[in-house]
Amino acid sequence: MLEGKTAVVTGASRGIGRAIAQKLASQGASVVINYNGSEEKALETQQKIQENGGTASIYRCDVSDYGQCEKFIQDVILEYGRLDILVNNAGITKDGLLMKMSEEDFDRVIDINLKGAFNTIRFASRQMLKQRSGRIINMSSVSGVTGNAGQANYAASKAGLIGLTKAAARELASRGITVNAIAPGFIETDMTDALSDKVKEAATAQIPLGRFGKPEQVAAAAAFLASEEAGYITGQVLHVDGGMVM
Repeated sequence: MLEGKTAVVTGASRGIGRAIAQKLASQGASVVINYNGSEEKALETQQKIQENGGTASIYRCDVSDYGQCEKFIQDVILEYGRLDILVNNAGITKDGLLMKMSEEDFDRVIDINLKGAFNTIRFASRQMLKQRSGRIINMSSVSGVTGNAGQANYAASKAGLIGLTKAAARELASRGITVNAIAPGFIETDMTDALSDKVKEAATAQIPLGRFGKPEQVAAAAAFLASEEAGYITGQVLHVDGGMVM
């Protein structure tokens, strides 16, 4: 259980991020819900946690902005006095064929998905080093492992997160800080709901278990990696993908 722990979950207003925030809160952590889009959605996440007896606050921050991230993490530490768990979940897609992709679309995906994780780790790790403990969990993707046509920017960002995870794990291990990644496959979220039936059928055909996963299943993996029981696991990529990558 995570009583007395403070957790920051980026991009936690909906989907997988919301499920992770709720799971960590259900285990006793005080959860900071980061968002940069809909405040209404962030408040919904907070309300769901509080209705179940959990503790949560919301904080708007564009994780791609270095200065905003510095202030964000400083404010969390001022409010809670510590920072134990960081889940880098914030991410976007701007899909398109490589030969037609704009520089802006490439840069924006890299800035949020990859640089955003660097920014938060950069400042959160300072506090964790002082505490000589911490859990950092980066949300990668099967696309970052296998690649995916039409997602050069997204796949590059998620593959980069795996490299960042392993480098940070080596740097921080001596102070009791673990750094791991989760690589979800097709999960039932707003993003996958928008796919056509034809695309969903094609995707399902690639999954040995024959179905999409649920956000709660990804959240369970994140909660495990955040736990004391996972204290001897670092620098790893946990695939939650129904067997797509073996």
